[in-house]
Amino acid sequence: MNPDWRTRYDLAIDAAQKAGDLARTYYETTFAVEHKADKSPVTIADKQAEELIRSMVARAFPGDGFLGEEFGDQPGTSGFRWVIDPIDGTKSFIRHVPIWATLLGLEYRGEQIGGVAYVPVLGMTYRALRGGGAFVNERPIRVSSVPTLAEAMLCYSSVGWFTRAGREQTFLDLYRRTARQRGFGDFYGFVLVAEGAADVMLEHGVNPWDVAATKAIVEEAGGRFTDWDDNPTVHRPDVLATNGKVHTETLALLRQA
Repeated sequence: MNPDWRTRYDLAIDAAQKAGDLARTYYETTFAVEHKADKSPVTIADKQAEELIRSMVARAFPGDGFLGEEFGDQPGTSGFRWVIDPIDGTKSFIRHVPIWATLLGLEYRGEQIGGVAYVPVLGMTYRALRGGGAFVNERPIRVSSVPTLAEAMLCYSSVGWFTRAGREQTFLDLYRRTARQRGFGDFYGFVLVAEGAADVMLEHGVNPWDVAATKAIVEEAGGRFTDWDDNPTVHRPDVLATNGKVHTETLALLRQA
C-alpha cells in the first residue's frame, strides 16, 4: 500500500476521533446556535472541531490542502486534500439526536481515496482506504447482495430536498419500487449501504464535504457512488450510493422520471 496514503489515513482516523470527541463535549451541554447566509445552522462545536482537524493535519503535512464546511478551500501543493465536515447532521446535533458524525475525506489528485465517519455518541468509526478494505471499528464491512429494487431498502434524508429540486415525483416513484424505506439521513444512510444494512441511499442537496468521506467508504466496501447521471463525482448536489447490484436499475428509474 502507498505509504503516503497510509500515514495520512492513520492521521485521518485520529483527527476525526479527536474532533468528534471535542464536538461531543458541546453536544452534552447547552450551546448557542448561529445561522449562516444560506440559513443553515452552525455552532461553536462545528468551528472548533474543524479548526482542530486543520491544525493536526497542517503540522504533519504542511503541503496538503483543505476543503471544509466552515472555513472553505485552502489549496495545497502536495496533491492531497482533506475534505472536512466537522459535524455532519448539525440539525440532529442541535436537537440532541445522536445520529451525527465527524466526516473526514482524503483526496489525492481529485480522487477520493479514503474516508472516516466517526459517530461519537454511538462509539462507531466507519473508515476505508482504497485497497485496504472498509471497516466499522475493527470489523470488516461489505455491501449487501440484494439483487433488485423490489427487495431493497431505500434510505434518504428529507423529502423536502426532492420537493425543492422539483424531483418529488422521482423520489416517490423510487420509493414505491423498493421493499422498505427509512429516513436515515445525512452520513448514516451511506454507511448503512456500506455495511450491507441498506441497499440504496438517494440524496439531493449535498456539498462535497457531505459525501467525500462516505464515497470512499461505500466504494471500498464494494458499492457504487455516483451522481444521478452515473458520474463518480462529489461535486453535484444529486448523489446515489448503492450496493452496486441495483445501481443501474435505480439510475434507469431516475432518468426515466
